[in-house]
Amino acid sequence: MPKIVAICGPTGVGKTEVSLKVAERFKAEIINFDSQQFYKELVIGTAKPIFEERRGIPHHLFEALTLKEDMSAGKFVEIADKLVWEIHSRGKLPLLVGGTGLYLRAFEYGIFKVDVDPLLREKLRRRAEENLEELFDALKRLDPEYAQRIHPRDRVRITRALEVIFTTGKSFSFFHQKNPFFKSKRYPLLKIGLNLSREELYARINERVLKMVEKGWLREVEDLLKNHGQEVFAKIKAIGYDILLKVHFGEMSMDTAITIIQQETRRYAKRQLTWFKKEKDIEWFKPQEIDRIIGRIEAFLKGA
Repeated sequence: MPKIVAICGPTGVGKTEVSLKVAERFKAEIINFDSQQFYKELVIGTAKPIFEERRGIPHHLFEALTLKEDMSAGKFVEIADKLVWEIHSRGKLPLLVGGTGLYLRAFEYGIFKVDVDPLLREKLRRRAEENLEELFDALKRLDPEYAQRIHPRDRVRITRALEVIFTTGKSFSFFHQKNPFFKSKRYPLLKIGLNLSREELYARINERVLKMVEKGWLREVEDLLKNHGQEVFAKIKAIGYDILLKVHFGEMSMDTAITIIQQETRRYAKRQLTWFKKEKDIEWFKPQEIDRIIGRIEAFLKGA
């Protein structure tokens, strides 16, 4: 059975740099579980490590999808399972890295199965295309806890949650927190959480947004508009793309956009931490504590 290490934490905390150091030390291959970094077209605005930054370390699931495709927790688990065994067969350590807590939990425990009526699924799909805001309002009434954890434009998660609610009569949160089918972990898994003081984290987030703009984030948005049309922005859940689109159309100044993106990113980081803090077996470190992190992984791999 492969032993697996996961590095998780809020956006901007420094997961990429820590993961590279860990991968170099343990000859690991990195599997992404950040939901927006799956997409080929989203680079600067998702802080995806580009090829030159990967130090020759194999990275998986960073360019897995186009914006025409969808990812789900179930699909992620299926792909990640295959990758884990392939990496293990090469004598390497599978290293999961990301900030989408739902995907990590799904990988750890598996996905519950709910058979949904195809007519219900199609009805929700059509309603999502016509008025996603209305569906999200319904989810907030029926499962406010889960609605707080996802983006209001996350069509896939909104419709999936409503499918489960209308099919089972139970909230989606019930299945993720109290589901009796979650009996045991599927793999030996060490979860390393990275965090900083709120002041340090927020300062890093603010600075990172500025650097992303300097790298040409607005040009990336304009290329998306040119190549895929304005309708594609309804599918992008990564923070900032819709805001910079307003800058392109002259509806907002860049300074105002930067302030809003920084604020929304800080709020997102807070939501991520709320999720991860509920996972009782995450072991928390500061990103600069690389020696302690490496020591803990060494102990885990030796059986401690």
